[in-house]
Amino acid sequence: MVTIEPIRVEAEMENDGRRLASVPDLPGVMACGETEEEAVRKVKAIALIVQADMIASGEEVPAPLRVLFAA
Repeated sequence: MVTIEPIRVEAEMENDGRRLASVPDLPGVMACGETEEEAVRKVKAIALIVQADMIASGEEVPAPLRVLFAA
């Protein structure tokens, strides 16, 4: 059985009141939103796009973010 761990997302409030969400295992992957929920939703979408690009270009996806596919 394969254990798939969730992608870790961190959220914090910026000085201007907006919320910032980031994925620590993917440096530079972050998004802002008016609410924490909006920021988290946006950063999840960005993280998936970044991972897809990494897979497509043959880059190694960081260990906590690996997804196994049966071929």
